[in-house]
Amino acid sequence: MIELQHVSKAFGRTKAIDDLSLTVRQGEFIVLIGSSGCGKSTTLKMMNRLVEHDSGHILFEGQEIRSFKPQDIRRRMGYVIQSVGLFPHWTVERNIATVPELLQWPGPRIRDRVTELLQLLDLDPALFRGRYPHQLSGGQQQRVGVARALAGDPEVLLMDEPFGALDALTRVALQRELARIHSASGKTIVLVTHDIDEALRLATRVVLLDHGRLVQSGTPLQLLAHPANEFVTDFVGRSEIGIKLLGLQTVASRVRRNEPCEGAPVAETLTLREALSEFVTRQVERLAVVDGDGHALGCLHLCDLVKLRE
Repeated sequence: MIELQHVSKAFGRTKAIDDLSLTVRQGEFIVLIGSSGCGKSTTLKMMNRLVEHDSGHILFEGQEIRSFKPQDIRRRMGYVIQSVGLFPHWTVERNIATVPELLQWPGPRIRDRVTELLQLLDLDPALFRGRYPHQLSGGQQQRVGVARALAGDPEVLLMDEPFGALDALTRVALQRELARIHSASGKTIVLVTHDIDEALRLATRVVLLDHGRLVQSGTPLQLLAHPANEFVTDFVGRSEIGIKLLGLQTVASRVRRNEPCEGAPVAETLTLREALSEFVTRQVERLAVVDGDGHALGCLHLCDLVKLRE
């Protein structure tokens, strides 16, 4: 869908991107990560021509992006930033309707789309469509920002540190919301973050950059279990790799099916990292496991957590 071929970009004498090649396939959730100044935001902005590349080629659907008008490419790529950027004197509804209005959608279609997106992002349309940005919490503003980016049904959603300014609880809630939207819609998403836990939680593929160069690209499990070098190991957290690996797998992957087990049950969707907390808190070595309907599935043993699988 998006392909960078030997792309470079410099600002003055500083090379921000150095011979970068990267392919974003349709339906992927790519997370660009790295230290400050590594070039991740520049890479994102080159994809929709907010920043023009100096050399190499960037293709969108097989065509060089410079063959598109900037406004056309940006309508096909929704864009969300940390500061949200909502228009303060416009209602939530009008903010979300920005791109559909530019596309000259009929009024009823726009209104239906606003309703659909507010519901998708767990904002009651009756309560929120007429509110103004200053009447919303930070998390609610960010949800509206995501809704606005999705309003024109773009082929790609670009997100630059979208949750960086939020408190931890709101951040996790919106991460779960975004993961759900990706799963439900199959939308192609490229997200920039400095938070390795956020990257591991959301990405189908993590792209680690350093000084404008690609260090490693792979699934979260590949980065943790098979780091390309010492830089990757240190970046993901050398002392926490085991715990983070547990966070990538669910109880369902380790439960001993149909084995009787006593005690308050845990859900099969719990991560093994969360299950470890339950073991420690309860001071037990076995946990009963249930499915989404509350039906008994079997038993999870503490000793099974260390049997790492890919």
